[in-house]
Amino acid sequence: GDLRSVLLTSVLNLERLELDLFRGRHHWVPATQRLFGGQIVGQALVAAARAVSRDEQRARPAWPRCSACVGWVPSGVAERPIPVPGDPSVPVLYEVERTRTGKSFSVRSVKAIQHGQPIFTCQASFQLCQSSPVQHQFTMPAVPPPEELLTQEELIQKFLQNPNLAERYRKHLNKIQAEDVPIDIKPVNPPDMFCSEQQEPKQLFWVRARGYIGETDMKVHCCVAAYISDYAFLGTALLPHRRYHIKFMVSLDHSMWFHAPFRADHWMLYECESPWAGGSRALVQGRLWRRDGVLAVTCAQEGVIRVKQPLEESKL
Repeated sequence: GDLRSVLLTSVLNLERLELDLFRGRHHWVPATQRLFGGQIVGQALVAAARAVSRDEQRARPAWPRCSACVGWVPSGVAERPIPVPGDPSVPVLYEVERTRTGKSFSVRSVKAIQHGQPIFTCQASFQLCQSSPVQHQFTMPAVPPPEELLTQEELIQKFLQNPNLAERYRKHLNKIQAEDVPIDIKPVNPPDMFCSEQQEPKQLFWVRARGYIGETDMKVHCCVAAYISDYAFLGTALLPHRRYHIKFMVSLDHSMWFHAPFRADHWMLYECESPWAGGSRALVQGRLWRRDGVLAVTCAQEGVIRVKQPLEESKL
């Protein structure tokens, strides 16, 4: 329908406090009670885009090619060398530095702050439209179209209709179903969430923003895609290790490269894979494809994953 996407009206709608200072609030908080990383990435990219002057915006194309590299700032506590967790009870301040304004690229650095401390930094670059004969891309995977697949909500409802479903699984599914995630998701090959068998660390989703965004500044669609890109991304690394119970999982850094114009409120195929995991860390890579086979966005993320030993290996 034509209902305006909540990603524009709420999630990525920043309040300007000063020329290059913005305040963002929270929409969806995961069960971990930490801030959703995709929201912070998306809001930071919004702040960076707003700090590109009108003259620069006129010189840039309607769909700027930009990259955002987000790194979480360490807490500084030696016994706890993990990222500073975001606090969902207070807003986030975004402080922008106009790092460089060149003829082809403009660079903006963004610092996200809570309780007077930076929780991560972001650097985004905006490129002047430039043509080149040097062009190539990978081939989009052949998958069923989204119209032939069930949404994540429909898959959960299908599981809940099973009268033999264990109560602990039923509670888990009801909790997921109650989450107000502003993204439509259709898994291509949904894993059996109650099976602990190893799977290849790859997954495919059709994804899009809920609601209507329309033909607008391409930077808006880039910010929405930044939000979408973090959902279930790091979980790809867990598919070969499903017998373990997760104690702690959080992203360390998140990078994106935007290649071609796209509509974030249209279905795109999100191809995710994890080439490596070890040392309580994991690396995941992702590609967002338009339905016509054009590679629109490339993503990469490293995260911390800590697990409990399975029952049969427990030393207790």
